Amino acid sequence: MHSINSGQQWLSDLKIKLRQTQLKASLCVNSTMLNFYWELGSDIVEKQATFKWGEGLFLQLSKDLKNEFPDMNGFSVSNLRYIRQWYLFYYQSVTIHQQPVGELSQQAASQITQIPWGHNIAIISKCKNIKEALYYVQQIIVYGWSRSVLIHQIESGLFQREGKAITNFSGTLPKPHSDLAQQTLKDPFIFDFLTIRSNFDERELEKGLVDHITHFLLELGAGFAYIGRQIPLKVGEREFFIDLLFYHSRLHCYIVIELKAVDFEPEHAGKLNFYLNP
Repeated sequence: MHSINSGQQWLSDLKIKLRQTQLKASLCVNSTMLNFYWELGSDIVEKQATFKWGEGLFLQLSKDLKNEFPDMNGFSVSNLRYIRQWYLFYYQSVTIHQQPVGELSQQAASQITQIPWGHNIAIISKCKNIKEALYYVQQIIVYGWSRSVLIHQIESGLFQREGKAITNFSGTLPKPHSDLAQQTLKDPFIFDFLTIRSNFDERELEKGLVDHITHFLLELGAGFAYIGRQIPLKVGEREFFIDLLFYHSRLHCYIVIELKAVDFEPEHAGKLNFYLNP
């Protein structure tokens, strides 16, 4: 029996190693291809500048490469234009800010070649500058966003909103914890996935957010885990209810959300403090 269990465990471990090897091989192929795209983009820009070649370069280059490598994708006219645009997006950002071209473009290339080509196209098509672009590149590397999630985050302005909420964290939390807590909050949060009437009340808002919990968690950001709604809190003989309760895996703390369908009033903060005090 021990021998059978050992054999099953070995086979299970072997499958995991094979999947990890496949993933590493896929990432290596992606990185190698994107490094080639970077050099190709540089060559296209140079040839166009040196020989004054226009749009005809893309047509001829696409035809020649497809004839030579008929089984390979990525050599359409539109993709060749994207390759040039991708290279220029980072190269021009470097030269405009008068940074050492080789050093900064190398740093950018080491990150942008770690993510899929489709993600790169979305970033250069929708981001305004290299700082914003590299922010999304890093988020993809850390959290493994799909392309659709990436596009949603860019179009909702995550880069501009993250860490912009007004808080008292710097005065109430120790430095490393306060910085991390600040980064988790946005201003504003966007809940455009809700389909509730314009003059909604707090219960409708609560139900709408819970019904769309996947979108809600995506908008809140990484690290939030949903605990529940209307969580009872007993104080003496009285019972109070927390609208929404979350746990944050990076902050290692509970997060209370109190929903209001009216403008902020000082007593709202008092109620939250009541919930948070032991």
